[in-house]
Amino acid sequence: MADAHRVLTAREIMTRSLITLNPEMSIFEAIRILVGRGISGAPVVDENGSMLGVLSELDCLRMLSSDEFYADRQEEAGTVKHFMTGAGRTITPDLGIYAIAHYFLTLPIRRLPVIDEGRLVGQVSRRDVLVGIETMARERGASPRQADLLAVARSWSAL
Repeated sequence: MADAHRVLTAREIMTRSLITLNPEMSIFEAIRILVGRGISGAPVVDENGSMLGVLSELDCLRMLSSDEFYADRQEEAGTVKHFMTGAGRTITPDLGIYAIAHYFLTLPIRRLPVIDEGRLVGQVSRRDVLVGIETMARERGASPRQADLLAVARSWSAL
């Protein structure tokens, strides 16, 4: 029987197989990758796998407001490093799912890069947290904690 008090960690819920971008890549090539893969953003890493930042759809939209775009120099509009957002908040593989959920509730982010010994090893999205919570609920069965979670959910929806 599963431990009724086990809390999943980033290591257990993270996506390991990530699409990553190179900082020297053309912004248009990066947009083609994001659109082609149906993803809303991707980590930007150097040749050693160290995370430098994230390129999101919002970052790509900033390109539209740049002088280069309107000066008919689209092919010279810049590279990923010109438009990416810095690394920002990252987490370790051992961070618990409740702490991860707290970040998503308090920060305007959709994904959290998981860093281990300075290298990007995965990413946790909001959906990964939801899947993890569902997994924990299933493992616990009808535990008293589920009633607590339902009460919290109802209080949030009342806000």
